[in-house]
Amino acid sequence: MSRLLAFAGSARRESFNKKLASEASRLAREAGAETTELDLRDYPLPLYDGDLEAAEGAPEHVATLRGLFVEHDGFLIACPEYNSSITPLLKNTIDWISRPAEGVPNLAAFRGKTATVLSASPGALGGMRGLVHVRSILGTLGIFVMPSQVALSKAHSAFGEDGRLIDAPTEERLRKAVAELVAATDRLAG
Repeated sequence: MSRLLAFAGSARRESFNKKLASEASRLAREAGAETTELDLRDYPLPLYDGDLEAAEGAPEHVATLRGLFVEHDGFLIACPEYNSSITPLLKNTIDWISRPAEGVPNLAAFRGKTATVLSASPGALGGMRGLVHVRSILGTLGIFVMPSQVALSKAHSAFGEDGRLIDAPTEERLRKAVAELVAATDRLAG
């Protein structure tokens, strides 16, 4: 059974992307994967600074996050679009986790793993432009990013009171993207 880590590149409590990551996690469990939902807000990190790292080492949350990334086979990442790009929170998290650590093979948190990228936005494009950057970064780190993605537009009206997607065709698109990830991860991890 594949182990997937689901999280959003947003710290906002009522983030549409957190809701989308949670829905993707639910659908992954239905598809037979084991999922862990992660809130990056619970792991605050300073902006990556090589001088800080040299003087003090990595912050304690880095080891915890790296451990979570290492022990999972793939990722469900929902990332809002900030000015047509990746959020600083997600980029900073990736930058810290990608740093070399004693006793951990280089890029072990990323290399050979899988990911499906998602985004949600009140805008008409659903955060699609930012996913191009997320794909590029993840691919550079050695992650196999699935071809299917979901960019959810009009996200402010896409979720019900229970946090579930309201629109059945949208849920089906997400289900297919998640099933693709689960199947690919099972094959790679198998």
